[in-house]
Amino acid sequence: MENEPFKLFKSFSEELDPGELQRKFLIALLKLQNVERGSIWIKKENKYRCVEAVGLQCENILGAEIHEEQQSIVGWVIENGKMTVSNPNQDPRHYKEFEEHLSVKSRLILCFPLFLRNNTVYGAVQLIDTSPEKDRINLDAGYLGHIQDLVNIGSLALSNAILLNKQMEETQALKSTLEEIRGNESLVGHSPCFQSCMEMIRSYARTEYPVLITGESGTGKELVSREIHRLSNRNGQPFLVQNCSAIPENLLESELFGYKKGAFSGAVKDKIGLFEAAEGGTVFLDEIGDMPMNLQARILRVIQNSEIKPLGETHVKKIDIRIISATNKNIEKLVDIGEFREDLFYRLSVLPIDLPPLRERQEDIPFLMNHFMNRESIKTNIPAKKRTMETMRCLMTYPWPGNIRELENLVRYLLVATENDYITPQDLPIQFTSQRQPRVVKNLFSSVKNDASHSQPIECIKVGMDFGNVTWDEVEQRYALYLLQKHHWNVTWAARDAGINRSTFASRMKRLGIHKPVYQQGMHLSAVGE
Repeated sequence: MENEPFKLFKSFSEELDPGELQRKFLIALLKLQNVERGSIWIKKENKYRCVEAVGLQCENILGAEIHEEQQSIVGWVIENGKMTVSNPNQDPRHYKEFEEHLSVKSRLILCFPLFLRNNTVYGAVQLIDTSPEKDRINLDAGYLGHIQDLVNIGSLALSNAILLNKQMEETQALKSTLEEIRGNESLVGHSPCFQSCMEMIRSYARTEYPVLITGESGTGKELVSREIHRLSNRNGQPFLVQNCSAIPENLLESELFGYKKGAFSGAVKDKIGLFEAAEGGTVFLDEIGDMPMNLQARILRVIQNSEIKPLGETHVKKIDIRIISATNKNIEKLVDIGEFREDLFYRLSVLPIDLPPLRERQEDIPFLMNHFMNRESIKTNIPAKKRTMETMRCLMTYPWPGNIRELENLVRYLLVATENDYITPQDLPIQFTSQRQPRVVKNLFSSVKNDASHSQPIECIKVGMDFGNVTWDEVEQRYALYLLQKHHWNVTWAARDAGINRSTFASRMKRLGIHKPVYQQGMHLSAVGE
């Protein structure tokens, strides 16, 4: 046999697309045997399926299936792992019913098994002579031996291509999953209050009305807004976020509305604002309760008229966006004291949703912890930790002032800091293992004035603590921890709540041996927060 066929089959090793390779493979075999029809069959579970067909009436063969209980040439070859030559009119192995709908029948069939590297048969290739003379297939023993060698080469190339393609698909699927895990968060929970919120989310997503999300810090307000956008008809369009308390008023206005070149000092070129950039999509205004009053009037116009006017522009622009806003403040109280426009409040809160704090959905804590542990384990390539019943009991009774964000960062801390496979109560930060959580005792750090005219009798206030064997330092320590947890370890805010200046509060922390836990670091960067 000439070397040309071998070169042809050798070239198959360079083809990585299984579909293209099996077609080239089959066409080459048909040319070598000078026949009109051929097919490749693969065994899948209890059936033999035609994955490639070339030649006369191939459209009626491709995709066909033969059950393993039915007699067939391909079935016999795959099960026995041997090449065979068959006269379909006389061979009981031939599945005659399969060709009833074909106008051109098989006259002679040459079928070879397809092997993997471990000599396992995974399929068969059929070469079919449809000429009345049945003389086109070369049945010379030496020629058939060479054809068998070529089939073996082709079958290995094909199996390698199929394996590589499968691995690439699995790799791409894993990559997509990891990107999704790294880039997105998901809403997790089974509690009645959480399920009620999910029903509202799905209902709100079907509309175009503004949504106002309220709830404590760390309850997942931004995550809810993203879910509403994802379930809405706008999900293929932009979802843009602006924190209204993060930047000064003049910068916030230019970020939202944009500006024209020369509108102010430093405006060297036109800038598109967030509202215009989100055309067709959703804008999420976080911390809307901190928006300056002057800017609130402009936001009201956006909602009422669906139009904006960039700074320095003389004409308005029509826009098509949906606004979702959020705040952790009592916005109705802000309206009452004149710090938030009443008309804007009613425009923003057409569809209100109040997210429950984590302490009101305690049954979700195990599910959330599993979710965060598995996600962070994949991100960091650190094996996930398990927890004991005692650990779970501590977590279930903790008030979670930082809500879901606090739980998420605790999981990150435990994943890295816990050496053993199981998380024990000893692995938790001190505040999680305290038997009782103190309530607020205002001005506990305040100095007692000696002036009798200002002195008042001190009344015993029930605060949920047993003072029987508690030292003064322990009372101070618990109170300081409470305030720090309440304000996510912001010393300035905690000192303000205690009624003393920051330096005094910081020195008390140092004296009491209170240090910011590692897991609280970077809490503001959490994606499961507001």
